[in-house]
Amino acid sequence: MRDGLGPARVRLRGGPVMAELTDRFGAPARSKVLAGEVVDAAGAVVDEATVLPAGSHVFLYRELPDEVPVPFDIPVLHRDADIVVVDKPHFLATMPRGRHVAQTALVRLRRELGLPELSPAHRLDRLTAGVLLFTARREVRGAYQTLFSRGLVRKTYLARAAVDPALVLPRVVRSRIIKRRGVLQAFSEPGAANAETLVELVSPDGLYRLTPRTGRTHQLRVHMASLGLPIDGDPLYPNIIDVPPDDFSTPLRLLAQRIEFDDPMTGERRVFVSRRPGP
Repeated sequence: MRDGLGPARVRLRGGPVMAELTDRFGAPARSKVLAGEVVDAAGAVVDEATVLPAGSHVFLYRELPDEVPVPFDIPVLHRDADIVVVDKPHFLATMPRGRHVAQTALVRLRRELGLPELSPAHRLDRLTAGVLLFTARREVRGAYQTLFSRGLVRKTYLARAAVDPALVLPRVVRSRIIKRRGVLQAFSEPGAANAETLVELVSPDGLYRLTPRTGRTHQLRVHMASLGLPIDGDPLYPNIIDVPPDDFSTPLRLLAQRIEFDDPMTGERRVFVSRRPGP
């Protein structure tokens, strides 16, 4: 671990390692080999003469992109030997992806809390704020991630959107949501439903409670937009709006307000609630 980031693992095609890395990643990769910053799976330093078979792995630290600092703290709601639960702010990605690396909740918390094995048990969209759970130790990571992957965590969100008096609520929205790599928007297509959300209007000024029974990417945003009620501040649904990376003025009005589950290590019923004001 270096500054909260683990090394990147690269699967090789086979042959001279420096030539392959240079071909795939350019001169910076060659420089890393020459500087002794690339190692194989056994920890041996790769040099210009190293040859490895196809399917081997090497490890190296990526050069970090320039990132705009996200100017919000990450309050800790709970911390024990197994888990850390935080109140994630808007605009902060859960974990490194694309152009968001150091400015992510995972990397910042590893640095701030001194927990190199910290890992997210689930994810929140970068623009969504609220309750986010991390595991603190490698040994318990699978148990908590399984809770989320099997749908054993009850999650409640609050959102702000327009009100349509003609729309009958509450209602359960079901659809088949697809999210393709490299495409900003997810979309619904014909076929068996893989996403389900209970939508309730809890106050006449447009405060909604959203209870997802599945966890597809952008599910709540897609489902609200499908009702003609896109969530306030959403730059993707129904239309893509170009927002400068240093513009934090218009947060998505969506809050992961509460999670509830039976702790897989202790059997205790756990409930964690965001302390942020409603969206």
